[in-house]
Amino acid sequence: MDPLGAPSQFVDIDSLPAWNDYSEADQLDSLKTQVEKPQLDIRSPFPYRKDINAKIILWKGNVALLNCTAIVNTSNESLTDKNVVSESIFVHAGPNLRDELQKLKGCRTGEAKLTKGFNLAARFIIHTVGPKYKSRYRTAAESSLYSCYRNVLQLAKEQAMSSVGFCVINSVKRGYPLEDATHIALRTVRRFLEIHGETLEKVVFAVSELEQATYQKLLPLYFPRSLEEECHSLPCLPADIGNSEGEPVVPERQIRISEKPGAPDGVDNCGRTVMVVVGRNIPVTLIDMEKALLYFIHVMDHIVVKEYVIVYFHTLTSDYNHLDSDFLKKLYDVVDIKYKRNLKAVYFVHPTFRSKVSTWFFTTFTVSGLKDKIHYVENLQQLFTAIPPEQIDFPPFVLEYDARENGPYYSYPSSPDL
Repeated sequence: MDPLGAPSQFVDIDSLPAWNDYSEADQLDSLKTQVEKPQLDIRSPFPYRKDINAKIILWKGNVALLNCTAIVNTSNESLTDKNVVSESIFVHAGPNLRDELQKLKGCRTGEAKLTKGFNLAARFIIHTVGPKYKSRYRTAAESSLYSCYRNVLQLAKEQAMSSVGFCVINSVKRGYPLEDATHIALRTVRRFLEIHGETLEKVVFAVSELEQATYQKLLPLYFPRSLEEECHSLPCLPADIGNSEGEPVVPERQIRISEKPGAPDGVDNCGRTVMVVVGRNIPVTLIDMEKALLYFIHVMDHIVVKEYVIVYFHTLTSDYNHLDSDFLKKLYDVVDIKYKRNLKAVYFVHPTFRSKVSTWFFTTFTVSGLKDKIHYVENLQQLFTAIPPEQIDFPPFVLEYDARENGPYYSYPSSPDL
């Protein structure tokens, strides 16, 4: 093969058969051994959709050779990984790609970043970083891999792309089990096409010979090609099929990862990252606290490298949502020093008398160095002297509660701190 990738080597995706065009016979024979009498009156959560299937292509080949709007590159955080997919893309794209990647200054796990395709047939390359898989961190890995696929698709939508060629993002070097990862890939794409189907005409899964069998096995579960195949696929779906967008649901916690109790928002008046935590979104009695601790570290690790503040909404929080002081102490003890050093303030919004007493006791007798960083905020108007309102994504119930108790807020001069 010519290492420069002559145009004749590139494959026009319009010449490839869609998933609809593949025969169902072999797959149905396999499925029927598991379900002899399908219940035709029960529909799958992934029902037969001929229009969606027509957008899907499974192709055994090199993603770098696809002639489509964008192809996907799987890499590491510094975008220098030397896996089979990346190396092939670099060879065919030419030397300008490496120069362009240096300008991106890396990519965090789960994110997606865009470059030109240079000498590729594809106009763009979307670079993403899959998670390193360890069984004890499975929850975080599932969430990150979902984010990879979702962010690639979202970027394609924002850029009005008509087609995307996916490599298998979970590289062998990162250790993600192929079948588990394929479930996440297929259901995320399926859900995206259900919601935003008008924005994409084709989605290609470019796989190796090793990966092809797994994709052929699992595609009918999420993209059944007939009502009969849908019925026979239904019992083969895993227990966790994700939420309405394909995002993982963790059964033992009974809480959607999308309903995160914490998420980074904007910046305060001093330019520090604002991390919002919503107390009412923390169902303490249902959460596996050990996994919650790992998840918190996963979410926060890239935020705490620079100065940050936390806005904690205690609004309408009940006993059901109160974190145990032993858990908070453990959290404070295990996190890296950068968490403590770079945390500059905690804005405790809508505190109750009980929460003030508990916080005072905790910061006085249980941990040190945190007491002076706590600021009690009785109303949002007070919060806005430190953080502009447009920098925070407010839960609606917080705004409604504050307006009811304190009246609507009005423009107020900013000051650097409370």
